[in-house]
Amino acid sequence: MAINKNHEFEELDGVKCAIVEKNASQERADFLKELLTLNNYTVIVTGTPPPKAAPAPRPPAPVEGDPVVVAAAQPLPPPPPPPPSTFTVGVTDVRFNATNAIFGRMLKDKDGNIVTLNYWQQKEEVSNDEVPYYERGK
Repeated sequence: MAINKNHEFEELDGVKCAIVEKNASQERADFLKELLTLNNYTVIVTGTPPPKAAPAPRPPAPVEGDPVVVAAAQPLPPPPPPPPSTFTVGVTDVRFNATNAIFGRMLKDKDGNIVTLNYWQQKEEVSNDEVPYYERGK
């Protein structure tokens, strides 16, 4: 059980893992796997199970004496489209915490630059930690 929401654990493919991100797209999962593998973490990516659907409500039972109304045969509505495929990304080092790793400046990208929050969130293509955030233009 996690101490707080920032440090969750789960069993992925039979291995206890620290959860990095849930419901990640394929592109996001690939990005995180590449980045974390580069930083010597063993990464496990599994498909996120679809949410459980609520059972359909039962029609009311007919009551004795009520007129029986036969409904015209109505076509069934089309099934809902399948939910997008999402993934859960975890690392086998249960001490890993993404927040601590980013703000503790523990992760590096493929060029050896320190991973910034914007790079982690994929808002920037290159991790640029040379210019302080308050001096960057918006």
